[in-house]
Amino acid sequence: MKSQDIRSKFLSFFKEKQHTIVSSAPMVLKDDPTLMFVNSGMAPFKEYFLGNAQPKSNRITDTQKCLRVSGKHNDLEEVGYDTYHHTLFEMLGNWSFGDYFKKEAIAWSWELLTEVFGIDKDILYVTVFEGSKDDNLEMDNEAYDLWKLFVSEDRILKGNKKDNFWEMGDQGPCGPCSEIHVDIRSAEEKAKVSGKDLVNMDHPQVVEIWNLVFMQYNRKANGSLESLPNKHIDTGMGFERLCMVLQGVQSNYDTDVFTPIIKEVETITNKNYGTDEKIDVAIRVISDHVRAVAFSIADGQLPSNTGAGYVIRRILRRAVRYGFTFLDKKEPFIYRLVDILSKKMGTAFPELKAQKQLIENVIKEEEQSFLRTLDQGLILLNRIVEETKGDTVSGEKAFELYDTYGFPIDLTALILSEKGLKLDEEGFNKELEKQKKRSRAASEMTTDDWTILHNDAEEEFVGYDTLEANVKLTRYRKVTSKKDGEMYQLVFNLTPFYAEGGGQVGDKGYLEDAHGDVVYILDTKKENNVIIHFTKNLPNDINKSFKAVVDAKQRYRTECNHTATHLLHQALREVLGTHVEQKGSAVHSKYLRFDFSHFSKLTVEELRDVENFVNRRIEGKLPLIEKRNIPKEEAIADGAMSLFGEKYGDTVRAIRFGQSVELCGGTHVKNTGDIWHFKIVSEGAVAAGIRRIEAITNDAVKDFYFENNRAYFEMKDLLNNAQEPVKALQNLQEENTSLKKQIEVLLKDKAKNIKGELKSELQEVNGIQFLAKKLDLDASGIKDVAFELGSQFENLFLLFGAEQNGKALLSCYISKELVASKGLNAGLVVRELGKYIQGGGGGQPFFATAGGKNPDGIDEALEKAKTYLT
Repeated sequence: MKSQDIRSKFLSFFKEKQHTIVSSAPMVLKDDPTLMFVNSGMAPFKEYFLGNAQPKSNRITDTQKCLRVSGKHNDLEEVGYDTYHHTLFEMLGNWSFGDYFKKEAIAWSWELLTEVFGIDKDILYVTVFEGSKDDNLEMDNEAYDLWKLFVSEDRILKGNKKDNFWEMGDQGPCGPCSEIHVDIRSAEEKAKVSGKDLVNMDHPQVVEIWNLVFMQYNRKANGSLESLPNKHIDTGMGFERLCMVLQGVQSNYDTDVFTPIIKEVETITNKNYGTDEKIDVAIRVISDHVRAVAFSIADGQLPSNTGAGYVIRRILRRAVRYGFTFLDKKEPFIYRLVDILSKKMGTAFPELKAQKQLIENVIKEEEQSFLRTLDQGLILLNRIVEETKGDTVSGEKAFELYDTYGFPIDLTALILSEKGLKLDEEGFNKELEKQKKRSRAASEMTTDDWTILHNDAEEEFVGYDTLEANVKLTRYRKVTSKKDGEMYQLVFNLTPFYAEGGGQVGDKGYLEDAHGDVVYILDTKKENNVIIHFTKNLPNDINKSFKAVVDAKQRYRTECNHTATHLLHQALREVLGTHVEQKGSAVHSKYLRFDFSHFSKLTVEELRDVENFVNRRIEGKLPLIEKRNIPKEEAIADGAMSLFGEKYGDTVRAIRFGQSVELCGGTHVKNTGDIWHFKIVSEGAVAAGIRRIEAITNDAVKDFYFENNRAYFEMKDLLNNAQEPVKALQNLQEENTSLKKQIEVLLKDKAKNIKGELKSELQEVNGIQFLAKKLDLDASGIKDVAFELGSQFENLFLLFGAEQNGKALLSCYISKELVASKGLNAGLVVRELGKYIQGGGGGQPFFATAGGKNPDGIDEALEKAKTYLT
């Protein structure tokens, strides 16, 4: 059975059981501070389990794309070494929100697996929760008795809290679960060892296939459990594992989910899968990781150096280094796998087809960047090897290579072993643990349970229509972190405060009680569909009503910028073409930032046309036409643009200004004339095929023009109030150019004279012509002298220092034959000696420069130069 048919059959089965089929949510989470990515099928439905929102149906089924890089069985560095764990995976699931419970969930799972999919009952085992003394919970006898209707008791196993009690996190909804395991070993193997002895023992052919979670408790901050008002069902079945069972293979990678990708890797690399374990691991890693990276980019998360973007970059770089090390691929190739991936999965996940070109561009650029890092790291590692005394390389040095330069530790260990050296793994792990502790300490946070004041109040956002409202506090909790100290999170029955979302910052303002006492709202965010207000203090009387007031000036400026982003999006599509799509935005009160797909830098003319387009719409005073709570299909039919990576409900809000129509939950001006003016202040690249525009509106534009006007008159004053200041500047530039040429001639003559003096100062050290000296020349003159000497002498090592305008300069020249024979590297030399001048720099192995702010350190740097020759 093909994978597409398996997915379809699962969804159809539960549709017949009155479940509503919903699309997979974006994998990248935007309003849940506890998760970066959807890591399980239930994550998109947390707000329903928490009671913060109502689902459109009490019975739902879906296939959800998930990403896991840590936790039980999912450490990133282990993926590829077995045949059944992945970073990205599909989770087939069926859900009940306060509707059916254990009886139906168990019966339907057995019916689907054994009758619809035809899996042999004799290869299935089930587990039930054995109870927990810590939580004062007894064994789940209800589930045990229900399973006895279908399974012999010797195939019903008792599982501990680790395996059979599912929790969302340290706090939140949780409950006992029943896992269904499958044993696909041969008859001979089964005769030797019973399958029940291998359940949950990480055996590659005895694996969990489906988890039925009976969500009935809430874990509180103090660790205790309380019963939920309603009981829910949350199930998750690994799609890739199900395909493995139904397609009669022994590995997820042998299913048609992966085989097309693997074949493409074989073709590109000229390596064969199934002939060498190291090559097999590398191909599995690459085939797995390209899926995770592609889906993340399609959902709007580009690789970067922080947060979720760092996770994606780390996954991609792991794939690159396996190709580099084991498949001999020294040039980008992973991006070429996106085509076959989009063909294979694009029907179920159309975002892959729609974003295919962007995904390829981003992956290719990331590959090129990391391959350059690997090349540089190899040079640095060779230097470390040369400096190592004995047969063991310092763990501290290896960690610096890993942490500062991004050079993978497993690649370091591999290269060292090839050179007959060892790695001080204990020392490396100590440094790594120090870093992890620093990171944990920086992000450490404790969150108290909610204190509930009113259970019957439903939160309502009224901020589209008013900036003030009388509110009641319905719940609050204290949050303590190293970064922000002690804060309070408040929830009201209604609020005029807009919560951060869609790129727009959250509102600020204050609460005022009947006595005029004020508590300031410092930020507003949304968490699992709840609008949370951040304060440093609790109000005096939490049971009284308050007047909630939004900072009107900040809101107005933010609205100007948000509306401008819509007009900018329209302008870019008009000027550059309809290939332009929004890839991210940040809307603040002082500026706006807009990321979009485009293949080249915008010309001056294009930027001018974009600005003019937006400003004509501002001058046109287009009114806001807002449609709230309309069906998404109706909004799309009306021309509204939706964005990939955004999670939309069945009903949406559409914002129209003239011909600009977008789905948007943010706040906007009532008329484009309120914006006053739009000005682009910068345009540049963010990633391959992604450009970024930063712009300002309203008061910020007025300040911009005022500052430019002031600078103009200051410049004119410096030019003695010239009638034509531009012409006067041109004359100064021409005069300056002429004087520079004269100075260059004089400096070249000076350099020639100095060169003659320097020849006699060269010293021979261990067969190397060496000189370290301070010169009275600029950077260009020093370079000329170094290269002229280099053309006359072999085995030359020069380090020159100079002081210019109170700054320090170091220049290093090393003959290419020394670079090749001795492994010397001018870039490393200036980087290391740059610390003496409180600066840094770099360059090529044969010539490099460093600048710094401490000229007093030049002499010490020159003195240390000779140590590189010993």
